[in-house]
Amino acid sequence: MLLQQFLATRAATEQLCHPLNVEDYIPQAVEFASPPKWHLAHVTWFFEEMILSKNLKDYVVFDKAFGFLFNSYYQGIGPRALRAQRGLITRPTVATVYKYRHYVDTHMKILLATEISTALHDLIVLGINHEQQHQELLLTDLKYSFALNPTYPVYSANSNLVADKNTDEHQGEDWVAITEGVYDIGHCGDGFHFDNELGRHKVYLHDFEISKALVTNGEYLEFILAGGYQDFQYWLDDGWSWLNENQIDKPLYWVNDNDQWHYYTLAGLQLLDPDAQLAHISFYEAAAYANWRGCRLPTEFEWEVSAHKLNWGARWEWTASAYQPYPNFAVSEGAVGEYNGKFMVNQMVLRGGSVATAKDHSRRTYRNFFQPQMQWQYSGIRLAK
Repeated sequence: MLLQQFLATRAATEQLCHPLNVEDYIPQAVEFASPPKWHLAHVTWFFEEMILSKNLKDYVVFDKAFGFLFNSYYQGIGPRALRAQRGLITRPTVATVYKYRHYVDTHMKILLATEISTALHDLIVLGINHEQQHQELLLTDLKYSFALNPTYPVYSANSNLVADKNTDEHQGEDWVAITEGVYDIGHCGDGFHFDNELGRHKVYLHDFEISKALVTNGEYLEFILAGGYQDFQYWLDDGWSWLNENQIDKPLYWVNDNDQWHYYTLAGLQLLDPDAQLAHISFYEAAAYANWRGCRLPTEFEWEVSAHKLNWGARWEWTASAYQPYPNFAVSEGAVGEYNGKFMVNQMVLRGGSVATAKDHSRRTYRNFFQPQMQWQYSGIRLAK
């Protein structure tokens, strides 16, 4: 079962790369968006460094230089190439990286043919979920790079990924009402979870309402046309500074051509669909829009408590919660302890998942997190009041 899960995940990553030409694997548009080749190698390095080198007898690393080239942020493992220069790693070639993946996969099959401990089993499952995270990043990073090409290239004609519309299966009002009380928050059970979903604890929530629907492109366009990007009163001061310093006046990938709105998708430049759910929005923009609507963003606790009554999973949903540890959160020993805990500062929590998230990867207690100015994920807005 574990071997099948491992191989399926590895195959899914490579399937995402099938539409690419070799030239597409290399460029890095900005520091936060890594090239596809680096993603392919990094997730492979994780299995080699964290698992094979420590648990498979007589294992020989594929190339000693790869630990330096494809380590991401694991300080405890050693030095690494500069993040902003990942696009300059033209060697090893794309073909060599695929050989690297095959080499590691072959040895993982050997390892998984033996009896392994529960701890090693759990570490491999972590590696699988880690690769699934990078599958989403591969797509969002690629889209960012492609969008800078003035010809707006098509990754795949079937990969619009921003066409989802609100399809509420519930009858009645447009808002879900949640009564005040004490609620349990955090992961519970034996299923996979990241360490930042622990420990489970109680929170007190006041009465609140949360929207059944996500904000659409058409609704957000009303905010733009009403001068929302020019009126400071809707913006957090930090967001207002970000907006002006970077000359932001619309969501990422939106293009206004002679008063005709388009947006870039992985299926190419297309007319903006006003009924589709908004995507690629920053926390600053989400908070400003909520203010303009006379509402607010839900906290991550409100989101988790009401999620079973919502249709979620098409967009990562910004919350009003800063990314902080839960009570009794403990950093794991070793390199995997660097996975989440050290990032608990200057970041906001997103909940749910997106159209680019791997199937069955997310859950109600999943805590995604990014800096408030980031727009390049498939992020949207759900209002609360």
